[in-house]
Amino acid sequence: MIDAENAIFNRIANVFDAAYPNGSRYGEPIDTPIALPCMTLVEIDNSSYESGLSGKQYASISYELNCYAHGKQEAKGVLNVIDEAMQNLGFYRTMAANTRNADQRIYRITARYSGVISDDYRIYRR
Repeated sequence: MIDAENAIFNRIANVFDAAYPNGSRYGEPIDTPIALPCMTLVEIDNSSYESGLSGKQYASISYELNCYAHGKQEAKGVLNVIDEAMQNLGFYRTMAANTRNADQRIYRITARYSGVISDDYRIYRR
């Protein structure tokens, strides 16, 4: 298994921190963010993918991003920052949608990203 979850989360968290230094971010699902805006980025799938002729191993990986904010525009701003960073890493977005949050005072957008990663952590679009 190729385990790049921490490396990918740390790169995205650094981008989020630069844009939202007073926000909060997590690498696991949460119920209520401590500070807004907030983002969570969680690996939701890591499955074997074809082996290459060169002997490299590959995995198909998917991430779920949740953007929490005081309102729709702020949540969209978080999504735009992280979306660009994920696409720059080589992921493609498979969905983005408004999500009903348990605490309805908090606006939430969910997005999912997929890509194929090699054992040297290079990400390839399918």
